[in-house]
Amino acid sequence: MIILGIETSCDETAAAVVENGQKILSNVVASSAEIHAKTGGIIPENAARKQIKSIIPVLHKSLNKAKIKYQALDAIAVTIGPGLIGSLLVGVETAKTLSYLWEKPIVPVNHLVGHLYANWLESKPPKFPAIGMVVSGGHTDIVLMKGHGKLEYLGGTRDDAAGEAFDKIARLLDIPYPGGPQLSKIADEYRKQNPNVKLNMFPRPMLDSKDFDMSFSGLKTAVLNKTKKKLDKERFAAEAQEAIVEVLISKIMSVVNKYRPASILLAGGVSANNFLRECLADAFENPRLRSLHIPDIHLCTDNAAYIASAAYYNYKPIAWQNIISHPGLKITD
Repeated sequence: MIILGIETSCDETAAAVVENGQKILSNVVASSAEIHAKTGGIIPENAARKQIKSIIPVLHKSLNKAKIKYQALDAIAVTIGPGLIGSLLVGVETAKTLSYLWEKPIVPVNHLVGHLYANWLESKPPKFPAIGMVVSGGHTDIVLMKGHGKLEYLGGTRDDAAGEAFDKIARLLDIPYPGGPQLSKIADEYRKQNPNVKLNMFPRPMLDSKDFDMSFSGLKTAVLNKTKKKLDKERFAAEAQEAIVEVLISKIMSVVNKYRPASILLAGGVSANNFLRECLADAFENPRLRSLHIPDIHLCTDNAAYIASAAYYNYKPIAWQNIISHPGLKITD
């Protein structure tokens, strides 16, 4: 089965062609990062306008790189939420138009569920039951996957997402856009140069709570209060990253110890964070106990390949007339 995936939930415009949920025939992403760098962050209207200009060229390039014609497609997968409403509409309306013209069914995909399926692309498929952690700029969620389409929400952030904390702390430290990835680079460099420094300046919110929820809003306040003392930016970056990652690792280890899954999945834009990847690998270094899956870095951030993969494994096609965009859709829906 060959599926065309379309992803426009935020500021990226992406299209991909995936065969049988695993083999990537093409994966094209157009970024509008340069525009958002000028404004210090994503302005939804600017993102949507850029996507309107990019969507057709991206689709053409995706089909050309896959070396197929539209007639060979079995379905069109598209992100329906959560995300920015203007951006989502660009992808959804494009998918509806192509579905009508090409007479292909549409498979709507939850963006957060899609992130998890990056772990099925061009690698050995995870085994069920699996624990999945989605860590991104807008979401931090932990789910139990009993099978395809069988997800149980276990816990997540009660306020800010981990990625949002990275970005807002970066702004407090005057680190330019994109703040989160830049903060991580600065933090990693500090750790290399100061391997013996104990990084325990900031609190670990809800680290000892009995549930699997998290909170990162207070961490931003702690950073703000400390910055008044004008300590070095590099130390602050390393301290903040250490606090965020320690909470994430602690929570997923607690979940794994309770549910004893066959597989552990990391997903979302923040899963590209090298320190998080290293810490997770160290925490679950014994492969005989369970299988750890972390996507290649180019599959962590928003792209359409995992949308097509999710559509294959959760194939519920609908007619183009029946699809609507749900920007508030949660991972549990």
